[in-house]
Amino acid sequence: MTTADGPHRADGWAAAVRERLGLGRLLPLGGPEDGSWITERAAAGVLREAASGSGASVEKLRIDSADASRAPEPVVPGPPGALPPGRLRIEADFSATVRRPLPATADALRAALLSAAAQRLGLLVEEVDLRVTDLLEEEPPPEAGAEAKVRTAEPEDLAGTAAAGVPGVVSLTRALGGPVQAGVGHLQVELATSGDHRALDVARAVRAAVAGAVEDRPTVAVLVTAVTERN
Repeated sequence: MTTADGPHRADGWAAAVRERLGLGRLLPLGGPEDGSWITERAAAGVLREAASGSGASVEKLRIDSADASRAPEPVVPGPPGALPPGRLRIEADFSATVRRPLPATADALRAALLSAAAQRLGLLVEEVDLRVTDLLEEEPPPEAGAEAKVRTAEPEDLAGTAAAGVPGVVSLTRALGGPVQAGVGHLQVELATSGDHRALDVARAVRAAVAGAVEDRPTVAVLVTAVTERN
């Protein structure tokens, strides 16, 4: 039987699927003891911004487990479908100017990606695979990191209030559901961080703040769904 609101429900379901797919992989921040993840879309925006000035223009960027079979188990449950907290591999296709030796451009791009992954995000990257897809006559213009649009949310409980008050938290978000999702003895907090703060450091502080604010001190996982531009 088809109800009157059937098409609307189908449209809503399709939009939710598109939004989830747009987030990309859920990447581990830090190690197995950190209980924190970041969406591939959010991480890629930071990495693309960092690549600006290397002489390369990043066309495609992919982040995945370097070897999922070697990844340890996280100390807390992660978001559904999240990658385990092992080392990561970055793959990037890029174009570069012919006015500079390609090996030098590739080295600069690799260094920029590794530095941003570690210092701005907290990703443990084991390798960076690069592929040249085009040669340019002129130096590519600087790229601004594209901020992903996310649905923000106001704190609705003690956990959300504690998370929102941590320095470096821009807002709570609801890309995968509510900003705070509760299970048995466990909470998952979803948020956006400021580009002026290392994402992993913010996530660690949020986990401690939420665990201390909620009765019975539940385990806490954090998912970063966006990183805003730095001031």
